[in-house]
Amino acid sequence: MLGKYDIIVVGGGHAGSEAAAAAANLGSRVLLITLNMQNIAQMSCNPAMGGVAKGQVVREIDALGGYSGIVADRSAIQFRMLNRSKGPAMWSPRTQNDRALFTIEWRKILESVPNMDFWQDMVVDILIKKDRVAGVKTKMGLDIKSDAVILSNGTFLNGKIHIGPTQLSGGRIGEEASVGLSERINEFGFEKGRMKTGTPVRVDGRSIDFSKLSEQAGDDYPTKFSFSNLTTPLVKQRSCFIAYTNEKVHEILKTGFAESPMFNNRIKGVGPRYCPSIEDKIERFSDRNRHQLFVEPEGWDTIEHYINGFSSSLPDHIQLKALRKIEGFENAKIFRPGYAIEYDYFDPMQLKNTLETKQIENLYFTGQINGTTGYEEAAAQGLMAGINAALKLKKEKEFILSRSDAYIGVLIDDLVTKGTSEPYRLFTSRAEYRILLRQDNADLRLTEKSYHIGLADKERYDRVLEKKENVKKIIKFIESEGATLEELNNAITNNNGKPLRQKGKLKSVLLRPEIGMQAMMDSIPKLKIFAQQFDNEEIAQAEIQIKYQTYIEKERDFVKKLSRLEGIIIPERIDYEKITSLSSEALEKLRKIRPTSIGQAGRISGVTPADVSILLVHLGR
Repeated sequence: MLGKYDIIVVGGGHAGSEAAAAAANLGSRVLLITLNMQNIAQMSCNPAMGGVAKGQVVREIDALGGYSGIVADRSAIQFRMLNRSKGPAMWSPRTQNDRALFTIEWRKILESVPNMDFWQDMVVDILIKKDRVAGVKTKMGLDIKSDAVILSNGTFLNGKIHIGPTQLSGGRIGEEASVGLSERINEFGFEKGRMKTGTPVRVDGRSIDFSKLSEQAGDDYPTKFSFSNLTTPLVKQRSCFIAYTNEKVHEILKTGFAESPMFNNRIKGVGPRYCPSIEDKIERFSDRNRHQLFVEPEGWDTIEHYINGFSSSLPDHIQLKALRKIEGFENAKIFRPGYAIEYDYFDPMQLKNTLETKQIENLYFTGQINGTTGYEEAAAQGLMAGINAALKLKKEKEFILSRSDAYIGVLIDDLVTKGTSEPYRLFTSRAEYRILLRQDNADLRLTEKSYHIGLADKERYDRVLEKKENVKKIIKFIESEGATLEELNNAITNNNGKPLRQKGKLKSVLLRPEIGMQAMMDSIPKLKIFAQQFDNEEIAQAEIQIKYQTYIEKERDFVKKLSRLEGIIIPERIDYEKITSLSSEALEKLRKIRPTSIGQAGRISGVTPADVSILLVHLGR
């Protein structure tokens, strides 16, 4: 019934959607198989995109020609730029989203992508021929042939839901788990493990007294994720609210610990360290008498609210009883309780940097199957797997982003080099080059790279080239032009700075930490007139490059020094057993991970500088 495809993508979540779209846009004939066509890119947990480091990833996906940023903009109900009080390397965009609209917008986009078909079914087996993918087998009994398969199964591989003593089979509440496929992958020789995540209660907003909560509005002048002109910033926004637990809440939650699957060993999977359940928080941080909660609306036209920070797997009656002791929630009604979910994952050190598996050719893993957590991390992996699968079938060079190229490069390198024993979450602290990897310059870093492989279109590419030229013009003007002493001092004193004694260049004033471009334009007429030919994004980019020039150049120099090691390639068929001077731990890790470069080898836990030196000698370097 279904013919042969170039690529089959299994799973229609954030990873699967980006993978399918990227591969199809690169010319591959793609089939997306998902359990439920109504839940394409479903926001299974909180209805939000971005945040610390995650917002940078969404902008990188957009710069590369992916769709997560566009969908996030089109379904946004609030926009905030986090960490504005810190330097621009820490600024992180975040949207609150309409959960239902997010799914609708993703499906619209996927249905408009050429070369893509859809099939609603469950994949139960991977067809293999001579250690190479040949297609998939579905629950309906279909054998569908393909040259490559991308698995993006989310939490569905043997998913098990826990609500107190109650256990349900499912990948999400109300949706069946994927059974059988995980065992087949295991039979192919892949090492698997078990992880756990969770989600909080959903509350009827009509039963919340918002007057007792603290309002958290969006930015006064919201921007957006996408660098394209396909979206526009929000004009109106919905507010979130902040609430707090208290000691009464904690005491009630503790009464359910005896029935908690977390504390009686019914849950075997490892949970996320950075997003613990409420029972885990009050157990681990017993000295704290309250914890912050974010009350987030689920959309424009719904009364449903998500209680961020109140994730739980306790019995439902305990969750409700404790919730009603929170100020503002005394009369709370819930739509459904929180729950924990366990699922299978596979050690990502079994993958190449392209996310292709080492054991089976043309089989790719993306998202939570690799042990990650978060929509953004999943979408980034999906995009890169889709790109690389399509390029490989066209016999073109693989597309790999380094740690100095993108947060996406940090994410993938961490996974394939270090692996993970707990749900992996990206943070700015994981990136050693975060001054270079800012959210504001993702298009300048990545769009040209994507254009050259055929994903980002020419309009995007031309916009980036124009932006680069305009930023250069602004910087040149600031560096070369001066102003009267009165004009310069007006800009300074209006911002509580110490005035100058003699006039100078505009740059000397802009370098002051308390002075920004807007303050200077307000006081210096010729700068204001000059700046009118540029958009706000170009002006902001020029300001950052001028203010942080020294730091940016220092980090670029550091990248150049370390890139020498990244450029020393380790042959794929190297026999580590013949390198007798390696430590036993290094030998074991190098055989397992098989790094592609000396740089990657040096980042493997257990490989010492001495081992790296031995490798260099062996390679004649």
